[in-house]
Amino acid sequence: MFGTFTGLQGNVFDQLNRLQRELDESFGLWPQAAELRAPGWGSWPPINIGATAERVDVYLFAPGLDAAELDINIQRNLLTVAGQRRLERGEKQRWYRTERHSGEFRRAVTLPEDVDPERVDASYRDGVLHVSVQRRASSQPRRISIS
Repeated sequence: MFGTFTGLQGNVFDQLNRLQRELDESFGLWPQAAELRAPGWGSWPPINIGATAERVDVYLFAPGLDAAELDINIQRNLLTVAGQRRLERGEKQRWYRTERHSGEFRRAVTLPEDVDPERVDASYRDGVLHVSVQRRASSQPRRISIS
């Protein structure tokens, strides 16, 4: 309907979308998530989830945390990670832009139904929290021999 205007760098509508995102970030507004537990754009800490036949691995990228203050819970197949990152800021400094998140956070992730909440390991190294949840033995493929 409107076509593409190229008088600016890129498409005018791309520029307007970028401006909208920057304004939303400035005022702490995030778009609504599509699902109940889905994070909004810019959720922190970012998460990667991978799965094999034996386990599900969750990686949270969160440098600058005290591992002793992390609260990791699993109930059935809902994994919850909560904590806080404190940033030291000078009292007399005036901040024009801050891109590093600080404060409390909570992330909830729904895992596959066949995970075993009794077999969970967690480690925090180099700013990455790794939570490994084993799958139930009953969900593993089993070879059946012919007699």
